[in-house]
Amino acid sequence: MTDEHTEARPALSRDELAGRLTEVFDVVGPLYRRVHRKVEQTAPIEGLSVGVRAVLDLLRAQGPTTVPQMARAQALSRQFVRRMVNDAARHGLVESVANPAHRRSSLIRLTDEGRAAISAVRARELALLRRVDGDLTMADVDACLRVLGAMHTLFVDVDVDVDVDVD
Repeated sequence: MTDEHTEARPALSRDELAGRLTEVFDVVGPLYRRVHRKVEQTAPIEGLSVGVRAVLDLLRAQGPTTVPQMARAQALSRQFVRRMVNDAARHGLVESVANPAHRRSSLIRLTDEGRAAISAVRARELALLRRVDGDLTMADVDACLRVLGAMHTLFVDVDVDVDVDVD
């Protein structure tokens, strides 16, 4: 008997695939907005917005980074990232340090308070994610990441002024 997660399925045409991928946006958009609200509602530190959380998590993962590097990594404007860094600095979560590679572009790094804040947020998020219901397998998660990665690549690389043929 074939498991529904491993059952071979016929390939979709480009039109069918495009239609199904719109369903991904139908799920991802509301999911993102709900998570966004939840992070801000349960932030352990006053002022820890989703934007500040993203800055802290990026610094946790990559170490000291410049604002332009953070903006590129997150596909955000430098001005927005600078505002988030300034908010985080006001709360003592990050600090600017000299950048040996570039005099005018400081490195931003986590403070001990910032490390503790992002650790607490991530621990709470992991505890919540452990409650996900469903018969999910690692292959399901891998497939999800592969699909979202392909969609991300498309929107990084494609010119959004796409010609559309309408019959």
